[in-house]
Amino acid sequence: MRIATYNVNSITARLPRLLAWLESSGTDVLCIQETKCTAEQFPAEALREAGYESAVNATGRWNGVALLSRVGLADVVTGLPGGPEYDGVQEPRAISATCGPLRLWSVYVPNGREVEHEHYAYKLRWLEALRKAVAADAAGSLPFAVLGDFNVAPTDEDVWDPALFEGATHVTPAERAALAALEAEGLSEVHPRPLKYDRAYTFWDYRELRFPKNKGMRIDLTFGNAPFTAAVKDSYVDREERKGKGASDHAPVVVDLDL
Repeated sequence: MRIATYNVNSITARLPRLLAWLESSGTDVLCIQETKCTAEQFPAEALREAGYESAVNATGRWNGVALLSRVGLADVVTGLPGGPEYDGVQEPRAISATCGPLRLWSVYVPNGREVEHEHYAYKLRWLEALRKAVAADAAGSLPFAVLGDFNVAPTDEDVWDPALFEGATHVTPAERAALAALEAEGLSEVHPRPLKYDRAYTFWDYRELRFPKNKGMRIDLTFGNAPFTAAVKDSYVDREERKGKGASDHAPVVVDLDL
């Protein structure tokens, strides 16, 4: 069974590429982030024609998450239970469902903007709410994973030049401690193998030729419980999908399971 996580940076802009990638990759379940559309605008019919059911949490121009599955979609929970609000609303940043033999969450963690910004404090509150929300699924007997764009680089090895990130978000001790607290709920990170370079980055800014120079970050992550990680046979970043015209600034992260 093949699952993946992918920040598409607008599903409407990326739809032709996404449909082609789903077919060529043979992905069974896809966790999507940054749909940048309303639920009504989500291309559920086009995806249904490609063989995928959809569960969507999306409200407008920014954010938005989804789950696509061709192995079943049940017990959908839309939103982050107990999640904090920002500017008076709970943003569409989480969705979970049972997909065949798996329980999966697709999450899009707040960016944080700057360490002194309220959005950074909101990010830490959001990660703490995520830790509490996934605890029951993590402790269950069903293979379970939370995947998505965490907007946190777990170690200095996960950014192309750590010196450039000093004092910035994505690498602070508090953010990394939040990931460690998530793992303490009985989850382990699934590390993708690099396919070309020695570091498996998942995001490259569009500016300054960052992608061809491989000046990236690894912020799209997978955390699974013991039944999930025991089934993992391979994981990699599909760097090819970041190439060419109309690509997202993220690449899909693929996880192959023997279930």
